[in-house]
Amino acid sequence: MHEFRTLAILSKCKRLFERAGIDYNAMETILRIKLTMDGRRTPTIFNGQKKKEGNQFLKSLWIYGIYGLMVIPFLLLRDGHYIFQMSIVFGIIMFILTTTMVSDFSSVLLDVRDKTILQTKPVSSRTLGTAKTIHILIYMFFIAGAFIGIPLVVGLFAKGILFTLVFLAALVLTMLFIVVITSLVYFAVLRFFDGEKLKDIINYVQILLSVGVIVGYQVVIRAFDFVDIDLTYTFSWWHVFLPPMWFGAAFELLLNQDFSKVLILLATLALLVPLISMFIYVRLMPSFERNMDKLMSESKNRKKKTSWWVDSWAKLCCRNKEERTFFRFGALMMQQERDFKLKVYPSLGFAMVFPFIFIFTELQMRTLAEISTGKLFLFIYFGSLMIPSIIHTMQFSVNHKGSWLFRAAPIQQPAAAYSGTLKAFLVKLYMPVFVLLSIAFITIFSWRIVPDLFAVLLGAILQTLLTYKWLNSGEFPFTESFEFAQSEGSAKMILITFSTGIFVIGHLIATAIRGGIYVYIAVLLIGVFLGWRKVFPMQETIPVRG
Repeated sequence: MHEFRTLAILSKCKRLFERAGIDYNAMETILRIKLTMDGRRTPTIFNGQKKKEGNQFLKSLWIYGIYGLMVIPFLLLRDGHYIFQMSIVFGIIMFILTTTMVSDFSSVLLDVRDKTILQTKPVSSRTLGTAKTIHILIYMFFIAGAFIGIPLVVGLFAKGILFTLVFLAALVLTMLFIVVITSLVYFAVLRFFDGEKLKDIINYVQILLSVGVIVGYQVVIRAFDFVDIDLTYTFSWWHVFLPPMWFGAAFELLLNQDFSKVLILLATLALLVPLISMFIYVRLMPSFERNMDKLMSESKNRKKKTSWWVDSWAKLCCRNKEERTFFRFGALMMQQERDFKLKVYPSLGFAMVFPFIFIFTELQMRTLAEISTGKLFLFIYFGSLMIPSIIHTMQFSVNHKGSWLFRAAPIQQPAAAYSGTLKAFLVKLYMPVFVLLSIAFITIFSWRIVPDLFAVLLGAILQTLLTYKWLNSGEFPFTESFEFAQSEGSAKMILITFSTGIFVIGHLIATAIRGGIYVYIAVLLIGVFLGWRKVFPMQETIPVRG
């Protein structure tokens, strides 16, 4: 069997594991098998690509190396501000590692497929839990090494050997803290909820982290406009709940010899919290393994029904019974399909956040009163940028093999399939974002923009029709595998996304002419009415590939 250098290094700590009541030989065997199987797993960062030979995880590490370059500018800030620069550095590190932990290694930590084999063997739950934790830590070390390798060399030459040693120690504690805290959160969820609820929570965490990558970057960049490098640190009570500041305080304490009570407190938290959380995790490990049995069974209450408001919209928007059926079907798929939500919901977050990021940028140069009289409300068109990617994703599902039901069912009007599903998208996904943005924009720009908002809504409906017409593959919705989601229609996707600009230009022209916005609304109404009936004539049949 393949020998691993990481296991050879781990064997040096054999006595420590045995003193903790862990069967080291069994743990090492489990780890060797898991590391061998990992060579066949494609990491999330390579999702959508065809499987290739070799360990794809190791081949993906160069991407983390590129990400690590963003840390270097903070390391090169002038000396004497460690709590400021290192808090930002460890904030970035913790974000990247947590993202990877949730997206790539939750499936490892919560893997129950081997329980049917290992539970019949004399392997304690503590040994099994430790093997899982070490397994994740091994790869976290690889990721952290790739991510922070170049910045560490830069820090060595720019800050010295003592800085580098403190950096390494803090990095180890950070990895331990992330793995253990994530495990304890999962344990708490499994303690009170079923496995399906945990899967839903992981899904939403992945979505929030995806949005946070963009939003956090924008916030950090703009924060520097207000930072004075000569600023002195002032403690606030809520800093105790910010782990990156714990590690920043440790650098300030050890390298700048600042022994103030506040820094001692924060630096102590950086050392004690990871160790205490690890102790708690070890004690709770047997209970954690028992609760993970919930993941082996589906929730009894998993079946969901459409809500009353979905039924109400179906009756209001749809022309016949079949279209209403597909409306409800589409709404349920958008609610329950985890992979669909993971790929689509981040774009909803971007649509909600980006308009305000640009308005915030303008506020640095102009007052809110000045902005409210202008045309910056057109930033609401960022909400329309999500339409092409979502309609493209509506072709795919993890349960695509069930598509035979469409061919077996006596569907009289196949055109109703996508017609109802697109209406479900507009009602369930687009409208909530549009309404929230509209409320915020009316607050900023006053009621004068209501006709403009109506034009934006009609433009989004017309863009939805055009996008479907261009991207439609001829299949029913949710009938193709996600394996092909990245390889189909990429060039079309880019072009159709830029089509949002056509509606923006048309809107600008309309607002430049007195009363032009009402003419523009009339044109859009006619386009939507005629377009919908032409794209989805109820007598048309949709060819289905066998």
